[in-house]
Amino acid sequence: MRSISNYHHAYTFIMFIFFALIVFQAFSISAKTLSATESLTISSNKTITSSGEIFELGFFNLPSTSSRWYLGIWYKKISRRTYVWVANRDNPLSSPHGTLRIFDNNLAIFDQSDTPVWSTNLTKGHVRSAELLDNGNFVLRDLNSNDPADGFLWQSFDFPTDTLLPEMKLGWDNRTGLNRFLRSWKAPDDPSSGDFSTKLKTNGFPEFYVCNKELIMYRSGPWNGIRFGSDVPETKPTDYLVYNFTASNEEVTYSYLVTKTNIYSRILLSSTGLFERLTWLETAKTWDQLWYSPKDQCDNYKQCGSYGYCDSSTSPSCNCIKGFEPRNEQVPGLRDDSDGCVRKTRLSCNGGDGFVRLKKMKLPDTKATNVDRRIGLKECEERCLKDCNCTAFASSDIRNGGSGCVVWTGEILDVRNHANGGQDLYVRLAAADLEDRRGRNRKIIGLSIGVSIFFLLSLIIFCFWKRKQKRLIATETPIGESQDSLVNEVVISSKIYTSREMKTEDLELQLMDFETIAMATNNFSDYNKLGQGGFGIVYKGKLLNGKEIAVKRLSKMSLQGVDEFKNEVRVIARLQHINLVRLLGCCVDGDEKILIYEYLENLSLDSHLFDKNRCSNLNWQMRFDITKGIARGLLYLHQDSRLRIIHRDLKVSNVLLDKYMIPKISDFGMARMFGQDEIEANTRKVVGTYGYMSPEYAMNGIFSIKSDVFSFGVLLLEIISGKRSTGFYNSTGDLSLLGCVWRNWKEEKWLEIIDPIIIDHSSSTLQRHEILRCIQIGLLCVQERAEDRPAMSSVMVMLGSETTAIPQPKQPAFCVGKSPLETQSSKHGDDEWTVNQITLSVIDAR
Repeated sequence: MRSISNYHHAYTFIMFIFFALIVFQAFSISAKTLSATESLTISSNKTITSSGEIFELGFFNLPSTSSRWYLGIWYKKISRRTYVWVANRDNPLSSPHGTLRIFDNNLAIFDQSDTPVWSTNLTKGHVRSAELLDNGNFVLRDLNSNDPADGFLWQSFDFPTDTLLPEMKLGWDNRTGLNRFLRSWKAPDDPSSGDFSTKLKTNGFPEFYVCNKELIMYRSGPWNGIRFGSDVPETKPTDYLVYNFTASNEEVTYSYLVTKTNIYSRILLSSTGLFERLTWLETAKTWDQLWYSPKDQCDNYKQCGSYGYCDSSTSPSCNCIKGFEPRNEQVPGLRDDSDGCVRKTRLSCNGGDGFVRLKKMKLPDTKATNVDRRIGLKECEERCLKDCNCTAFASSDIRNGGSGCVVWTGEILDVRNHANGGQDLYVRLAAADLEDRRGRNRKIIGLSIGVSIFFLLSLIIFCFWKRKQKRLIATETPIGESQDSLVNEVVISSKIYTSREMKTEDLELQLMDFETIAMATNNFSDYNKLGQGGFGIVYKGKLLNGKEIAVKRLSKMSLQGVDEFKNEVRVIARLQHINLVRLLGCCVDGDEKILIYEYLENLSLDSHLFDKNRCSNLNWQMRFDITKGIARGLLYLHQDSRLRIIHRDLKVSNVLLDKYMIPKISDFGMARMFGQDEIEANTRKVVGTYGYMSPEYAMNGIFSIKSDVFSFGVLLLEIISGKRSTGFYNSTGDLSLLGCVWRNWKEEKWLEIIDPIIIDHSSSTLQRHEILRCIQIGLLCVQERAEDRPAMSSVMVMLGSETTAIPQPKQPAFCVGKSPLETQSSKHGDDEWTVNQITLSVIDAR
């Protein structure tokens, strides 16, 4: 009996060892390395991790491209899956049957038929193993090297995709013959090679370029000894970021280091061409954008043409350098995207030329430059004067007061001015222009003194006159008689203005003549018509220099009158943001009131969102990006612009889309400027669009930034639902879109809210979570009490974070159902509407 028991125990032990060996064999791949006898397969769902478990390598697919499999590297310590490198980005596996292994002295990926789809393509050396390092570098080690810091036969850092990690280098390496650069993903959910790339120009005076295919979109500015380009806060070294730039015969490279542990930083070239530095915020569980470019229109390459410079604080933003004038004399002033400027006086090149000093500038394009780091600024000036082709010079290194010399030959391109930072640029001018400038300075000083004395005397005389008038009014006006007639006379006279008055007093903007606009629009042809509203008609136009424009011609019967026209010009001419439409000019000619905007290829958001054919192209990612863009623009108006702006008419038709589907808020005719300490205002004239107006504004004429937040909430719910807020109707008796959303939200019928086009069963859980969060954010924005609604800064945080707690919304405004009495009375055509059971007559709304 005991022998049988011993036999049973022995059998059990043998079987345990057998199964243990099977399990060990299944997981025999080291968590840190891949040896020549091991492999990594998709079906095993195994990965390789770095020694500190910061990064992880393995096969992956994405929800929208579930049939394509890639080998990639991502952060293991970060909860949000973030990919930093993809091996076979342009040659994915078509099925979940792929293998990574060392074969024929190379690391290769094989498909289900054992055909290689990607390889390291090594021709020498002997591979010992593959290892993922803690800096995210995937390396092949040499069998003949025992040095852990050397002996790399191949490394992923030499073949970056869209991400630059700390210790990774971009640029040219003479030893390997590689010129490393970033290439964007094709789309946020498609890692294949996109259209955008960023490369370090290694010859002459090195700088970064961001290109769309072969077309340059953005230029960083050259390395100035501390950083690339401008001295702006976002690009300064911090206590944990150290920038390295090396320029030698061996290499011309850029890299950076993170000196603190547990800080994860990366530089990304996004699928839309945005070049950005990101840092992971563990508390918010999101990537924080520390810096990005292009940030405004002045970052666009060659925005102002040759010898022009861009200044985002002026309108228009393009200006000619002193001593130059616009090349196109047919268009008054220097327009954005123009042909640039030409010299007023030719250079003599006989020792009579000089230089004008431009401060706080981003240096020009460095393609045509000569650099000598051995000489100082004085010798640099002398060298430039001796060369007839020299047009400008500057220091090549701004450290210690400046040193080195960079000389430009040929036209000066892509210059911009910064409010803070930049460096001095010396542009060559003829002696006549220098003398003219000195003479003008003397005249300006003399004139300023004379004008000051004149105004001082005028003020004294005015004060005496005003005091005398008050005494006369007090003695001659009977008690109880109103003086409104005097006030009315002043108000009426202030509304009678001319083009000259607008130009000098209000616009800070060049006016365009009516004939030029008529020619650009083919005499306002119906063929050029883009759209029409209560304000009038919008036409597409094309100026003589080839620039396309949108022309808003206000009709004589327009509800947007003279005051609204002046207001729109005054407001928008001062605004500069990527998510706000740009005003290029205006025209006041008799009864004609015309605004000229940048032309946006994809027209308005409502032309896509509510069109049966176009709406199918608006997937959730596009709608989410558009939402965030609108929120950024609104936050700029409320908080970051020089003046606090309340838009008062935010709606889908006032959101325009450029060729990259970037949203831009437009139509500032109803906008109001606030001081930074102002919170709200009151008006007797309620203007705006029903369906978007907040209750306190519609009923009491009170408006504030929370009024715009309400409009944003309505717009967000329209984007999610694909339904219009205005003219809303459904068979369930909901009075409004807000009522419909609120009812379904309370009943947890979320699918009833979401546009069927974006309900994709293959969408990731993350996307579905994003949609539900956005519904909740939209409902928070449309709560009845203004104080309950979040500010746009809080909305941006909630949109940008997946884990930030969002409070439960209260019942929104305008969400009561239709009663039988209301339904019956509506049949009689009463011009009234109901707001939370309070009936109002319709008043001056568009």
